[in-house]
Amino acid sequence: MILFSLVLFFMFSDSSGQATLTQSPGAQSVAPGQTVSIRCKVSQSTSYSWYQQRDGETPKLLIYNANSRESGIPGRFTGSGSNSAFTLTISGVQAEDAAVYYCQSFHYPNSQHVFTQ
Repeated sequence: MILFSLVLFFMFSDSSGQATLTQSPGAQSVAPGQTVSIRCKVSQSTSYSWYQQRDGETPKLLIYNANSRESGIPGRFTGSGSNSAFTLTISGVQAEDAAVYYCQSFHYPNSQHVFTQ
C-alpha cells in the first residue's frame, strides 16, 4: 500500500479578513494502480498550486493555476476545479508517488501566498 500524507487545515489572517484553507482527506493508503483525489477548499477566491514533497526532498511544483501541469510532471497528475474548490487527482498511482502533498493558495488583493505545511 502507498501512504499519502496530507495537511488537513490551515488558518491565515490578513488585513482584509481571515481566509480558511482546508485540505482533505488527512491521509490515504492506496494500492498501486488506483486513483486518488485530494481536495482543497478556501473561503476566498484564489489561485491554486499543488506541490509534492517526498521524504528528505524539497517540495516540487506539480500543478499551477489550478489545472496547468508543470513541465516534466507525468500526465497521471491532473488539477481541476474553480472558484474556491480544487482537486488534485493522481490516476494509476505508482510507488514513487508516496509523499506529502501540499495545496498553495494565492490571495488577492494583498498578493500573499498561503502554503500549508
